[in-house]
Amino acid sequence: MRKVKTPANLPEPIINENAKIVLHRRYLKKDTQGIPYETHKELFWRVASSIADEERKYKKSTCKAPQLARDFYDLMTSYRFLPNSPTLMNAGTSLGQLAACFVLPVEDSIEGIFDAVKHAAMIHKSGGGTGFSFSRLRQQDSVVGSTGGVASGPLSFLKIFNCATEQIKQGGTRRGANMGILRIDHPDIMQFIKAKERDGELNNFNLSVGLTEKFMQAVEKGADYELTAPNTGHATGTLNAREVFSILVRKAWESGDPGIVFLDRINRDNPTPAQGEMESTNPCGEQPLLPYEACNLGSINLGLAYTPENDGDVDWDELKRIVHLSVRFLDNVIDASNYPLPQITETVGRNRKIGLGVMGWADLLFQLGIPYNSQKAVDLAERVMKFIREEGRSASKQLAKERGPFPAYAESVFGKANLGPYRNATVTTIAPTGTLSIIGGCSSGVEPLFALSFVRNVMDGDRLVETNPHFEKALKDADAHSASLMEEVAKTGTIQKMDFLPENIRRVFVTAMDIEPMWHLKMQAAFQKYTDNAVSKTVNLPHEATQDDIWEIYWKAYEYGCKGVTVYRDGCKASQVLCTGGKQEEEKGEDKSKESIVRDRPEVIYGFTHKVETGLGVLYLTVNEMDGKPFEVFATIGKSGGSITAKAEAIGRLVSLALRSGVEVREIVSQLKGIGGENPKFMKKHLVKSIPDAIAYVFENRYLQGEHLSDGTNSLVKELCPECGDPLVFEEGCHICKSCAFTKCG
Repeated sequence: MRKVKTPANLPEPIINENAKIVLHRRYLKKDTQGIPYETHKELFWRVASSIADEERKYKKSTCKAPQLARDFYDLMTSYRFLPNSPTLMNAGTSLGQLAACFVLPVEDSIEGIFDAVKHAAMIHKSGGGTGFSFSRLRQQDSVVGSTGGVASGPLSFLKIFNCATEQIKQGGTRRGANMGILRIDHPDIMQFIKAKERDGELNNFNLSVGLTEKFMQAVEKGADYELTAPNTGHATGTLNAREVFSILVRKAWESGDPGIVFLDRINRDNPTPAQGEMESTNPCGEQPLLPYEACNLGSINLGLAYTPENDGDVDWDELKRIVHLSVRFLDNVIDASNYPLPQITETVGRNRKIGLGVMGWADLLFQLGIPYNSQKAVDLAERVMKFIREEGRSASKQLAKERGPFPAYAESVFGKANLGPYRNATVTTIAPTGTLSIIGGCSSGVEPLFALSFVRNVMDGDRLVETNPHFEKALKDADAHSASLMEEVAKTGTIQKMDFLPENIRRVFVTAMDIEPMWHLKMQAAFQKYTDNAVSKTVNLPHEATQDDIWEIYWKAYEYGCKGVTVYRDGCKASQVLCTGGKQEEEKGEDKSKESIVRDRPEVIYGFTHKVETGLGVLYLTVNEMDGKPFEVFATIGKSGGSITAKAEAIGRLVSLALRSGVEVREIVSQLKGIGGENPKFMKKHLVKSIPDAIAYVFENRYLQGEHLSDGTNSLVKELCPECGDPLVFEEGCHICKSCAFTKCG
């Protein structure tokens, strides 16, 4: 780590309590014992000064490095702008890898495949996420000419990539995150669509199907379309496009996977088509990239672009200043970054892509008194993003005057059309800001809030009710605020059924699940219209949403000009249908009712017996296991009558039947947990409500390892954070923790 002397007269940054936790866990530099030796001020100055130092390379620069470092420091510590996490972590250190997004090619050869595995491991180790297209790999069972053998297909190699990522994560470094994409016309597409039918499969991957306009036109007509072998270019068969689209919709309804990306639309906006097609994106889908390309991201806090003195409008002059300074920051990041592969260094240097995005959008709307689910909000989204892109390109033009355009400018769409010249091939991206928004104390990205008020678990089991400050101010201004009301709001996160609150407050302060899905999509499309790359956004759906609802969202996303879409139906993981192997005959309507899926019991099986005190007596639950998973249970209870004994035995038999039929433990727990009885009993820190609740308690504690399942109520929250125990929420295409910034997407 380079030595950085922090000026004594720098103002101390104001850090909110959540941000202190996040910065301590993830960003402050630590010694070999894991103890931070860096203060918050030193962290921000390390980043600001190292990025500003790159200015010294350019003799024509209109900025001086010492003053620019102060400007960057003020920009970040006022939380008007923050760069992506790798920049905060690694700027000014010996590692020096500052980019978040990478795409790697997967060639159709053993050497190419395992080169990609190795390169991904290097990127994950450095703190980045990776995207891959597996569309070049020949289909399963096709002949391998060099050996005379048969290919195992994309899915088999996808599992190898997933396993490699798991080992990097277990090695103590930052969790790796991946995107896997397969074209809709690949012969193995049906296997890919069903790849995550069983929860826990490919757990280090987000999956998206690459849709083409030819396919979408076939869906509209109900026509067949061709599957094409990638290694020969020859047709291998046909599928009905509408049937495939229906299956894709159903899988998204069941579990949220896979998502979809529109490949033709992505490549229409490819600024450097002479370098080839874009075939994949980064892990959350907002950054389409060429092979071996990376992008440096950062986000402007729109919640701070509002000033009451400015006639209740956006402070456009201040927003312009922030955009220009942020573009300079991100362009300097490209020069400051040490990329893990020479191919990446070359490609990044050729195109110099940056991705300036936003966060705090919901906060801005709250301050302006505009409901998220309104045309006025959609129109403002277009206006804001158009302004940011125009000013971002203006800033990029200024940098081109000082430093020269990006090297591939002449052959780019800008060079061909005599536009620019620009310093950067792309300027805008709307990326996930789960961690950055915690540091900045604002709402995430362009998402609505997931809850207006929620309970956060702090040290020693204490509970802290946290409330959106704009919501709290509105209540106080209306003389409607109270601690008991905040507790009540925290139970559900929403106020839509609280008719006693003023109507204008209920109209403006809406949350993710209060908003009709189509408004989510309209908002995404509004921001996409003026975003060079793409938009990270989740279309949240209520539990009762139908497959027809998702069909409409997918189709409208295509019509509205989105580059992809992610949907998440509330509670879908808990209600996922039982899958028995996924043969295509099932999709053709064949009757499977006569097939037995109940596994036979072996002659010898081992297990354990757990003693649980219930209000009806001591329950002895014997659980026998196969391959570390429960296979059958026997429930016996003492000191009770024959009826209770019979019920315990019956519950045990039914749970055993479910387990032997392939039902997941979490599904059993979600059904049994919370069932009440006439004699509840406290056991240590747990209230045992009934015999089935006791079985759920044993299963949850032994097999789910901290995963949280609700007791029958539908909520955006379905799991607890494995790091801090607070609830995870699903937004911006990923499960994230609002308290400690843990994310399943890296």
